[in-house]
Amino acid sequence: MRKEDKSAIIDQLTATVNEYANFYLTDIEALNAEKTSALRRECYKKEVKLVVVKNTLLKKALDNVEGDFSPLFISMKGNTAVMFSNVANVPAKLIKDFTKDTKGEGKPQLKAAYVQECFYVGAQNLDALVNVKGKNELIGDVIMLLQSPAKNVISALKSGGNTIHGVLQTLQER
Repeated sequence: MRKEDKSAIIDQLTATVNEYANFYLTDIEALNAEKTSALRRECYKKEVKLVVVKNTLLKKALDNVEGDFSPLFISMKGNTAVMFSNVANVPAKLIKDFTKDTKGEGKPQLKAAYVQECFYVGAQNLDALVNVKGKNELIGDVIMLLQSPAKNVISALKSGGNTIHGVLQTLQER
């Protein structure tokens, strides 16, 4: 590969890392062509960008991005595919669901992840990454928590209003 081609790939990877908030380093080497195509289709459906990269080019691209990504470098050995996503837990769920579908045969392996400005190194972190809540999920939870007391107050006022109205009506009849 020519030096110009390598620098173009590094620039493209740098732009992609800057575009997406989260990325996962995975090993999909054990997947056959059919399973790789199925994984790519699922990634496309879930708006996850899957890119197979050379480790040295990815390291150089990460060096061009603001921040220290050195904790990920130890997992950049062998075959590496990067899953880029703006939703924190979608790639983790995708890996976990795909693993169930393939019954553990040739499954994609999580090597490391950069999610919400934190590093997760090792396949043992997959369950933790599945449970990470994204920005929209957290906002939804906060809104539900704020609505719950308000609903209780409104409900109490409504039921109390009916009771007071009933008492007043009974008194008026007497």
